[in-house]
Amino acid sequence: MAIPQLSAEERQAALEKAKAARIKRAQVRDDLKSGKLSLKEVLDMKDDPVVGRMKVSTLIETMPGYGKAKAEKIMGELKIAESRRLKGLGERQEAALLERLG
Repeated sequence: MAIPQLSAEERQAALEKAKAARIKRAQVRDDLKSGKLSLKEVLDMKDDPVVGRMKVSTLIETMPGYGKAKAEKIMGELKIAESRRLKGLGERQEAALLERLG
């Protein structure tokens, strides 16, 4: 499969779009960490194309009092794949996360 060749303008536009997405995800994480957003509010945003691409593990790690080890343990206990992103959470997984962390 050939990699598409982008013009300088297309490449710049793609880089700007990626940067904006990273900034938005960082803002959501900051708002969750500071209490401006609840876990439920973030999960309700999972249909947003930018927020939905956030990894569930990253979201858990962002919560006050949680880190990588606790996030991995919770993900295993709730049977959520390490690579799962918010948009891919099923109803039961979302409910289990809220019950455990919300």
